[in-house]
Amino acid sequence: MAAYCEQVLTVVPRALGPRVGKQVQQVIQAVKKGDWQLVDGAPVAAGVTLREGEYELKLVAADVANSAPLAGGAGVVVLDTVVTPELLAEGLARDVIRVVQQARRDAGLDVSDRIALTVSATDAVQLAVGAHREFVAGETLATSVGFAPAGAAGFAGEVGDGEQITVTVSRAIL
Repeated sequence: MAAYCEQVLTVVPRALGPRVGKQVQQVIQAVKKGDWQLVDGAPVAAGVTLREGEYELKLVAADVANSAPLAGGAGVVVLDTVVTPELLAEGLARDVIRVVQQARRDAGLDVSDRIALTVSATDAVQLAVGAHREFVAGETLATSVGFAPAGAAGFAGEVGDGEQITVTVSRAIL
């Protein structure tokens, strides 16, 4: 857990002071030095067990750009924001599915119609669709998924970071 967050203890002097008197300063100094521990769920610093209301204990995310603490100190959420080549390919394939679904609507096809699909795109997009061919076919009800050279005529769309593709869809002959 230390790699993702740390527990930060803060003493509330006006709540702790009436109970421990001058010892409150020792507790505050111990907490500032990090010389405290949790014992049975309660923080102990300078030999004093802190009671509810005398402290605040919260989780602070180590990487605030990619993680956040959960309410009530229940834990921390960490997001892995690294886009691997596999994730990039899956994202491109999903973008192609979106373009194909729009092409189906524009062609007036019924939702249940099986189609023959041809994708015209760069090599990178074609590789991504090829790697996820069964998924693309299943989501678009394509009985076949073929490729044409980039720039071929068809329904134009955009995938990835602004990459242009065209797709052709036609009712499949079963």
